[in-house]
Amino acid sequence: MEKYNMSKTTTFYALGLSYKKADATIRGKFSLTAKAQSDLLAQAKAEGIESLIVISTCNRTEIYGFANHPYELIKLLCENSNGSLEEFREVAYIYKNQEAVNHMFRVGTALDSQILGDFEIISQIKIAFNHSKLEGLVNTFLDRLVSSVIQTSKKIKTDTKISSGATSVSFASVQYIIRNVEDISNKNILLFGTGKIGRNTCENLVKHTKNSHVTLINRTKSKAEMLAGKLNVIVKDFLELKKEVQVADVLVVATGAQSPTIDKEILRDLAKPLLILDLSIPRNVNPDVEKIPGVTLIHLDYLSQITDDTLERRKQHIPAAEAIIEDIKLEFNTWINSRKYAPTIHALKAKLNDIVSGELAFQKKKINNFNETQVDLISARIIQKITNHFASHLKNESTSLDESIEFIEKVFQIGPLASKITSSDVEEKYKINLS
Repeated sequence: MEKYNMSKTTTFYALGLSYKKADATIRGKFSLTAKAQSDLLAQAKAEGIESLIVISTCNRTEIYGFANHPYELIKLLCENSNGSLEEFREVAYIYKNQEAVNHMFRVGTALDSQILGDFEIISQIKIAFNHSKLEGLVNTFLDRLVSSVIQTSKKIKTDTKISSGATSVSFASVQYIIRNVEDISNKNILLFGTGKIGRNTCENLVKHTKNSHVTLINRTKSKAEMLAGKLNVIVKDFLELKKEVQVADVLVVATGAQSPTIDKEILRDLAKPLLILDLSIPRNVNPDVEKIPGVTLIHLDYLSQITDDTLERRKQHIPAAEAIIEDIKLEFNTWINSRKYAPTIHALKAKLNDIVSGELAFQKKKINNFNETQVDLISARIIQKITNHFASHLKNESTSLDESIEFIEKVFQIGPLASKITSSDVEEKYKINLS
């Protein structure tokens, strides 16, 4: 297994939880608000962690970073969310080194998404990366890795049809409404929340239901008005939420609140059936509303399980997507290898130059009319050819890299020199092992 070490003690980890084992309630406990993410990064920096990114979406919360032990990263997650260590142990996953790299590639290319081919996740990774970079928490390794994942995601989206057709949580929610509510174009639809899923759902509602009764409410009214400016929807004040709920036939909740915003109290005076779709993590609709006669509550986890012909067609493109991942991952690993052996090659070259200099100094004293310029040119070419042979050997996939480097350093006695040569580019004082 490849090992990616920032130093002799730190390891690259990917850890967190997702829809695969954690239900919406548990995911809600570990979800991180924008402030919580900022606090987590600040704490990581204060505790000496040099490089990490954190993502928190409706389907997963994850940390990718370097640490002496995964508990350092788990501690950051638990202390900045409402989740406990015990709950984390029950549903979480921890990957390290090459497995962690593999996981990021699959997540970033939508192969691990709750709905196959839903590329919204790559936007979240970009946001997380930029956030960490602003905080000075992105080293060369993580920079290169994220860039490689973004490149892979773009190529898969362009070169395959794994994202063909309209299939996402927002699209699935609108399709569910259309299939389960008769005469939807004449029903009253209320959308509460203008986050990413809320905006996408609103666009899909307008596009696919042909409904002129879509009402939008957001705590910050200006955000709702901005969206309404692009779409033919009605904006109401947050204080009118309860009133609008009473006349709605369909309520879509997509807020970013950390506790339920819709409960039995708001629905107490309902006079007609109401379909509620909760697209939020944590849940923003209290499950107790299902006790009210006429109320049907659907959560995004259920919507994500709805499969159709579009998803079946997407599955056919998984092998092509995986092939693209392997190609770019090979380029990434080759880059990692070059970072590993570059200091040794530089040290070897310096050692050979020292040997040549010593020998030339000795020969100059013994040989009359010694042509130093000619000898320097010839020796430089010989040294370059020798180091090229060693570099080619180290680049070979069948080479045991660590053993070969150790052998070269031992034979030429360049171990200490190699460590001195590790410059700010190879730099940032770390070695990355790939064995």
